[in-house]
Amino acid sequence: MRKIFLFLSLLVLLLPVPYSYGFSTKGEDCSKCHTLTKDDAAALLKDLIPNVKVLEVRVSPVKGIWEVDIDSGGRKGPTYIDFSKKYLVAGSIVDIKEKKNLTQERLSEINKVDVSQIPLSDALVMGDKDAKHKVIVFDDPDCPYCAKLHQEMKQVIAERKDIAFYIKMFPLPMHKGAYDKAKAIVCEKSLALLEDAFAGKELPKPKCETKVIDENINLAQKLGISGTPALILPDGKVIPGYKDAKGIMEMIGN
Repeated sequence: MRKIFLFLSLLVLLLPVPYSYGFSTKGEDCSKCHTLTKDDAAALLKDLIPNVKVLEVRVSPVKGIWEVDIDSGGRKGPTYIDFSKKYLVAGSIVDIKEKKNLTQERLSEINKVDVSQIPLSDALVMGDKDAKHKVIVFDDPDCPYCAKLHQEMKQVIAERKDIAFYIKMFPLPMHKGAYDKAKAIVCEKSLALLEDAFAGKELPKPKCETKVIDENINLAQKLGISGTPALILPDGKVIPGYKDAKGIMEMIGN
């Protein structure tokens, strides 16, 4: 039971979690007097995390702690081991001054996807289809945060003509009726229908037979996407949850 509890605690790192606040590292490089190899880390973690594979080890932003990137059952994420190698630390490291969740940023970095392998022929396009920056969005027509994000996306394309959003319908099983709504939207490839759904309006029955929705669901599972909204940036980073227009533009850059 103790091992199971520790493993479940580690899995918290692979999901959006409340922030744990830490202090940034300054001064001498303590890694010069302490070492932790990937083999060392794997030996420490093997009894706590089933089938653990250590991907990389580096000094964390917090003094006296190693950041260890791991893969367990295909799920990747950072965890932390102190320099004494006695303690495993689960949670998020947040830069207080910059108000950045550094653990979430690392999680997005090591879970990058190959955007060239994501089919876009079924996607709804918001913005100029020839825009320099293409952001893929997994949306559920009954998701309230998707509706909020949709308004922020409108603001982004109003301010940045070099950004376009490619929306793929991904109805969640918890939303009854979302599957048929998503299918109706895909059949007509209609942003207007998606916006009607976000406004709580009744949608017409699907006017075609398509496997697109099932294919999107399977694709999302392969990419490790379990909730909506989810954005995939041009560099392949997967960003879960709602983001405002300013945040989206900052993540994309110039």
